[in-house]
Amino acid sequence: MPFDEPWWKSSVIYQIYPRSFCDTDGDGIGDLDGVRRHLDHLTWLGVDGLWLSPVFPSPMADFGYDVADYCDVDPVFGDLAAMDSLIGEAHDRGLRVLLDWVPNHTSDRHPWFQAARTSRDAALRDFYMWRDPAPGGGPPNNWRAAFGGDAWTFDDATGQYYLHCFLPEQPDLQWANPEVEAAMHDTLRFWIDRGVDGFRMDVIHLIGKDPALPDDPDDLVELTHVPLNHRPETHPLLRRLRTLLDDAGDRMAVGEVYLLDTAQVAEYYGDDDELHLCFNFPPLFAPWSASAWRSQIRRTEAELGPRGAWPTWVLSNHDNRRHRTRYGTDAAARAAAVLLLTLRGTPFLYAGEELGLQDGTIAPDRVVDPGGRDGCRCPIPWDDSPTHGWATEDPWLPWPPEADVRSVDRLRQDPESILWLYRELLALRRHSRSLRAGTLELLDVGNDDVLAYRRQADGDAARLVLVHMATTDEVRVAGCAGEVECSSAVPGRRGAFDGVLAPGEAVVLRAG
Repeated sequence: MPFDEPWWKSSVIYQIYPRSFCDTDGDGIGDLDGVRRHLDHLTWLGVDGLWLSPVFPSPMADFGYDVADYCDVDPVFGDLAAMDSLIGEAHDRGLRVLLDWVPNHTSDRHPWFQAARTSRDAALRDFYMWRDPAPGGGPPNNWRAAFGGDAWTFDDATGQYYLHCFLPEQPDLQWANPEVEAAMHDTLRFWIDRGVDGFRMDVIHLIGKDPALPDDPDDLVELTHVPLNHRPETHPLLRRLRTLLDDAGDRMAVGEVYLLDTAQVAEYYGDDDELHLCFNFPPLFAPWSASAWRSQIRRTEAELGPRGAWPTWVLSNHDNRRHRTRYGTDAAARAAAVLLLTLRGTPFLYAGEELGLQDGTIAPDRVVDPGGRDGCRCPIPWDDSPTHGWATEDPWLPWPPEADVRSVDRLRQDPESILWLYRELLALRRHSRSLRAGTLELLDVGNDDVLAYRRQADGDAARLVLVHMATTDEVRVAGCAGEVECSSAVPGRRGAFDGVLAPGEAVVLRAG
């Protein structure tokens, strides 16, 4: 069924953490050929595009978010030829490709920083944010870095501090310098010319900073500076980025705007002239309860709606515990799939959630991530062999729990598995204008444990979505009539809805 909306509104994007997707060369680290070999899984599943977490050359202090070269591929993942093959084969299958672009900071090994730190008079000195010590010594202000400690490191060779909102190995770029902006625009053009369809823009709200660099409030400083940096300087930078993407034709940007106030996040859409999409993070921290989710939906609709901004929804990603782990049961994970794929907005799936994967347990000697996020990054099991479809039995992180029974091949053999539920939901969404582009109206069905809403678009039957978020007893709901198109708890449930939901069941109804 054709849609008039931009592709990024009606798509479902599948996030791939390449290190953990599939290894083809035996080094235990996933690579681009591993992604390419499993593109058929994405098309079978029914997603519309894929987002690759960073694959640029990097010392891997923050596993790719410390970029040493924006215009190449790290050898651990392959090379530019492998990337070109992946993009081409993805496009052949009708899949869009998004890259993770890291604009706020580089690696300290990037040639720009290596040149900048040679002297105070270096040609690229102003590519980064250098300041003299505070009067009396010490860092220039009280900003805290995301992984702990001061956001400033003293450089002995030049006698100044440089700013890093993350690790010392990740110095912040100075976007107030037009040469930085131009150089970073060139990196986007490099990938656009290779066929990339869009970019996930890492902590994009950080690129504009108060030039006075004032202290953060004492009562908020332990939050770190990242969620506190909400500055007007960012918005003209975003408008120029948007112009670049628009001029390139049909490209998109989704921003990681790590501000927990949705009204502030909404500002980064601009007047449809800044980011196309912004990630909506509060749901990542919401409990599995109907009241909490009603609040999340109301707030998102109320604060994005006046701008005409299109929401995003995400339940898991590479920075947070998987929702199967957070919610605690397989029933909740299955119901959450119904929720994610029927809300108004663009859903982002994290590779492995369609398998119902949980976080792995990482022994202290296997912990490698500076932020302790290893558990949600465990490798994807493709089959139930000792290597799980990888080129080694011993990947860079341990296998997730139940890797044998949660493998792609095993779950594909079971039409009642969570993998088939995701496929069913994605097909249902693809063929329903109401689910992909319609309005959303919250409903009162007479039970506080049931989240209910109606999706409606012209030219398509309305859909009613009912999500029972309690797991103890079945419940009866009022005023909901229609044909059952999908059930999270009763595979194959069809026919007229009888008003009863099983414990933890979510259903999609086609309204009569």
